[in-house]
Parts: sequence; structure tokens; C-alpha cells
Amino acid sequence: MKSDRLKSFNYAIGMFGTSIPINLLKTFAAAFFVKDLGLITAAQWASVLFIYTFIDAIDNPVYGFLSDRTRTKWGRRKPWLVIGTPLLVLGLIAFYSPLSFLSGGSALAWVMLFYIFTGTLDSVINANYAALFPEIFPDDVSRAKTNALRQAFQLVAMIISIALTPIVADKLGFSLTAIIYGILGGVVILYMAFTSKERPVEPDEKKPQLWDSIKTLVTNWKFWIAGFANAFYSATMSLVMAALPFYADYKLGISSLQQTILFATVLLIAIGSVAIWAALVRKFSLIPVWRAALIALTLSFIPLYFANTFIMAIVCSALVGFGFAGVITTMDLVHAKIMDEDRLKHDVRREGIIANALGFMNRLNGLFTSLAFLLVTRFFGFVSGEQPGPQPDQAALFLLTVFPFVLSAISVVFAFILKFPQLPSEPTDYSDYLETEILE
Repeated sequence: MKSDRLKSFNYAIGMFGTSIPINLLKTFAAAFFVKDLGLITAAQWASVLFIYTFIDAIDNPVYGFLSDRTRTKWGRRKPWLVIGTPLLVLGLIAFYSPLSFLSGGSALAWVMLFYIFTGTLDSVINANYAALFPEIFPDDVSRAKTNALRQAFQLVAMIISIALTPIVADKLGFSLTAIIYGILGGVVILYMAFTSKERPVEPDEKKPQLWDSIKTLVTNWKFWIAGFANAFYSATMSLVMAALPFYADYKLGISSLQQTILFATVLLIAIGSVAIWAALVRKFSLIPVWRAALIALTLSFIPLYFANTFIMAIVCSALVGFGFAGVITTMDLVHAKIMDEDRLKHDVRREGIIANALGFMNRLNGLFTSLAFLLVTRFFGFVSGEQPGPQPDQAALFLLTVFPFVLSAISVVFAFILKFPQLPSEPTDYSDYLETEILE
């Protein structure tokens, strides 16, 4: 029992490490370069997100394919994690340390280069980390317990990398903040990589083939439905995190300390709510609880739209935190089921390809967040911190509540389309499962 708890801890804490760098990158990138420095405009930032999305679409399946076919004495995933982690840290530091002479096109090039570089390394690390999950924890009980723990670690990381960042960056600057956060996250990722023991590859185990894997994924309708549900949800939360600094400045006009309190409220409520959602998963089946979480998140944006004081914003943000906790508690379990089905149907382990492909679908959120930033320029005249337009408060409110509500509602629709019959515990029982699929 003690060894099981240690196994769960060693793997789950990896989410703490992977979350810190990417949260700093995604949450404060627009605020840093558009609002604070004014080196690029909102429209240029939209172009960065747009281009990055397509680059990410190409590299994700390749990373997954190479990971699944990797054969070393250290395993399939560890080499990618160990090599990719220091590169991720260097990319994060460079992104938040722009050279003093940058302006115009050179500033845009700097942002584009290091945002794409850092985002790509995050894809490598998270895909290999996610691929370890279903093979280290093969049953729903161990998955539910471990996933609840790692989501708690993720939320603690978000408190540090999101809620505390306004205060930390005010004192230290974003460059030094990126160095501290990058090293902290990197050390934890490496600890997870060296202490988590993946399932060894059997000598006669066949390697996944590229075109066969692509064909299988393209024709797997459950992959597409789960992928789109995740993409719209991910776009929702990416936009919320990116919009919070704008909302705090232009709508509420609050201090850095109050921003930290606001962000921390969302995340502390989410931490407390993870246990509630995990208990619901154990009591009821996974898919209904997943759908309920998405509905709760979607509805939470309605009262937040009307919050115009600091206290009201805290209360309404707590509702967002509750729904957010439910989705992160259940979404990875849904993805694990996709991987289980593929393994049982085709007798090949390609968790890396599927995790990367789902990661690619997740990265589609860049298209939606890019559109949101483009629309605030068109609708509200918001260009940058130096040219905020006549209605910066409405622009911030649009980014934080209106567009996320629409995106989250679309995710709910996809969630109600997806269905799973009960998976067998052993491949020998799979004939009954296939019969169920055919009848459906």
C-alpha cells in the first residue's frame, strides 16, 4: 500500500512541474508583451497564436510516433523527458527576457520564435508524461486516485505560477521570475522522470507504424469527439487565464495584491473541489460526471459577466474554479479510455501517438484564443496597453466571459455525443466488447 502511494506521488507531482512553466507562458505572455511593454499589438499576438497552432498541429503526431517507437534501456518516455526539460526551461527564460533594442518586426520575431519553441517543448514533455499515465496505472480505481492527486498538484502550481505571479513579477521582474519558475518546474519534471517506472517493452512487442496509426486515429470517431471537446474546453480556460490580467486592470482596477487574491480564490476553490469531483466519479460513472463538470463550468460565466466589484468577482470566480476542478478531474480519464480501446482493438501500444494527437486537438485552442484577441480589436478598438481603445473594460469582459461561455457550451455538446460501453479488464473478454460496439 505504501509503495502504491509512493508510485502515485512520484508520478502525480510531475503535473506540478509541467504546469509551472506553461502557465507562466500562456497566462502572462499577452499581458507582458501587449499590455505592459507594448512591443506588439493585440492583432500581432493573434497572429502568433494562429501560426503556432498550425506548427503544433504538424509536430505533435511526429513526437508521439517517435516516442512510441523509442527503444532504450531507460524506456520509451524518459529520454524525451530528460532531454526536453532543460530546453523548455531555456525557452521560457528567453521568452521573458527580450533584448532591450527590440521593436516593431524584431520584437514580433522574438515573441514568435520563443513562444513556438517553448510551446513545442511543452508538447514533447506533456505528451510523454500523459502517455505514462495509462500504462503505469491500468485500472480505473488507481487512475482516479492518482489523477485527483496530480490535479491537486497542478492547482498548487497554478497558485504559484498564476496567482502569485503579479506580486512576484512586480518585485523581481518577469525575466528573473521565469528563471525561478523554470528551474523549479524543471527539477520536479526530472524527479518524476527518474522515479516513475514505465512498463517495459517486450522483446517481441511490435512497433506502431506511422500510416497505420494515422489511419486508425483518423477513422476513430471517439478520438475526434473527445479531442474537440477537449479543444473547446482548453480554449475556454486558456482565454480565461490570459484575460484575467486585463479584467483585473481595466474592469476592476485592482492592485497586484488584489489580483493575487482573485486568482488564488479560483485555484483554492478548485483544489478543494477536486476531492468532491473525484468522489462523484467513484460513486457514478465517469462520462456523466464529466458532462456535469463541463455544464457547471459553462454556467459559471453568466454571473461572472455581471460582477463589477472586487468582492463580486471573487464570489463568481469561485464558481469558475468549481467547474474547472471537475473538468480537470475527469478529462484525462476520458483520454485514458481512448487509449485503452485502441490497445484492445489493435494489440499495439501507442499511447504517445494518441496523447500527442489529443495534445494537437488541445492546441487547436490557439485558433479560438487568436480569434478572441482579433475580435477585441475589431469590436472594441483595443490595440495594446498604449492604445486600449474607448472600451477596454468591455474588451476585457468579452475575453473573460462572453467568448469563453460560447466555447465551453460547444464543449458540452461534444461531451453529450461521446459514449463508452464498459471496457473489459482483460483483452480475452474483448469479443463481447466488439459485439457491443457493432450493435451500437
